[in-house]
Amino acid sequence: MKTVTRFAPSPTGYIHIGNLRSAIYPYLVAKKKQGTFILRIEDTDRARYVEGATELIEDTLKWIGLDWDEGPEKGGDHGPYFQTERKDIYIEWAKKLIAKGRAYADPTPSEQIAKYREEASKNKQAFLYRNYRPENTPEWEPGMPLRFKADPKKREYHDEVFGDKVMLPETQDDIILIKADGLPTYNFAHIVDDATMGVTHIFRGQEYLPSMGNYLAIYEALELEPPKFVHLPHILAPSGNKKLGKRDGAKSAVDYRADGILPEAMLNFLACLGWNDGTEDEIYSKQDLIEKFSIDRIQHAGARYDEQKLIWLNGQWIRKLFEENPKALFERTKDFWPESAAKYSDEYRFQVFHIIYDRLKTLGDLKTMTEYFFIDPTVDMTMIEQNKALKKLSEEEIQNALRQAVEKLQSLDKWTPEILQNALNELPEQTGLKPAQLFGLIRLAVSFAPFSPALHDTLSVLDRERGLARLNAVIAAYSRD
Repeated sequence: MKTVTRFAPSPTGYIHIGNLRSAIYPYLVAKKKQGTFILRIEDTDRARYVEGATELIEDTLKWIGLDWDEGPEKGGDHGPYFQTERKDIYIEWAKKLIAKGRAYADPTPSEQIAKYREEASKNKQAFLYRNYRPENTPEWEPGMPLRFKADPKKREYHDEVFGDKVMLPETQDDIILIKADGLPTYNFAHIVDDATMGVTHIFRGQEYLPSMGNYLAIYEALELEPPKFVHLPHILAPSGNKKLGKRDGAKSAVDYRADGILPEAMLNFLACLGWNDGTEDEIYSKQDLIEKFSIDRIQHAGARYDEQKLIWLNGQWIRKLFEENPKALFERTKDFWPESAAKYSDEYRFQVFHIIYDRLKTLGDLKTMTEYFFIDPTVDMTMIEQNKALKKLSEEEIQNALRQAVEKLQSLDKWTPEILQNALNELPEQTGLKPAQLFGLIRLAVSFAPFSPALHDTLSVLDRERGLARLNAVIAAYSRD
């Protein structure tokens, strides 16, 4: 049987990290088995629908590299791929249940249902609508809620992550299939959609486990063979004691993208958030994941969200991609440079990128780590005075060291990294300063940044004129004092 998986998000806002992981795993399974990965938009909750959310979902999947085989934009043999466009299909399947006596129109007002809930609560009983099932029901027609007629009993199934499970009768109820607005509930729509689209594996969060009794009853009533169920453990908050939520620091995929997280790093991070291949490996390309991913290696316990691990992985991917194709990675940096870089050529910006890439954790770091390559920094003598290696030096020692550095560097025939390095190596002995002191002083004088690339590389990219001008500016600042 051909493997068919799907990702079926609701267009109700940004894509949460957990939602995105629920797209990655079915994608990997489909690709590993040369199967089909479907994107289906579950847009029946019109009260929570957000304009533009579908486009955001599509753009995020494209960004992270999850190309769907069927779905919006692509089309396919199992459309439509928006649930609001599949109403006739749901009505057709609902009528099958009505004909079997397994669904009924429910005329009960919502106020009465609320009273039933109160009654159950007063009696300290779980509310089960089947205990209040109306005796005489009208013929169903769109515009009236349609409920499933439960036949509660013990139902067993196998979950690919959590193993063999038993759903007891008290977990099964007369749930709504079609709402008064004519649109189906998730509980009904996903079963019909998966059946008509030939889905073989359902991936979703473990929060759906308590509903499995109702789902199994509907599969049985419709005489459908259930697909394989893959319920995914929660992604936990950094504290490890609860499910990750919006208040726990995790941002949307869009925000991480804007911060300069690479899609390769995000894919790598999320795929390994609750899965491993049994090795100590940490860096996985998309192709690596397709080849190595297997459902039986999904962990049963929740995975703690560690944003620092994501940032570390991103730094690793920056270095990896630079080594593979520096120009291609550079092309991705266009939106991350400081505004002051706009008037400089791509060639110059690439020179800067070439010497700083291995210090970046995110592409967003370019804004704060490269400003001094494009505008002269303000002389900040307190940075020198508070520097651990320099604060014991007198102002006279600082000026003398900088003057000797200027004299040495000014005399160079060529201003290349190699020649600069050789010249710098001779300066500690000439100035009487330790290398850490001298090089730290020159580095601060030309950048006034907390950190910078290797000094000879920084000077080389800045060029002779600007490099010497910045050293002389610091000398002048001390002279004025």
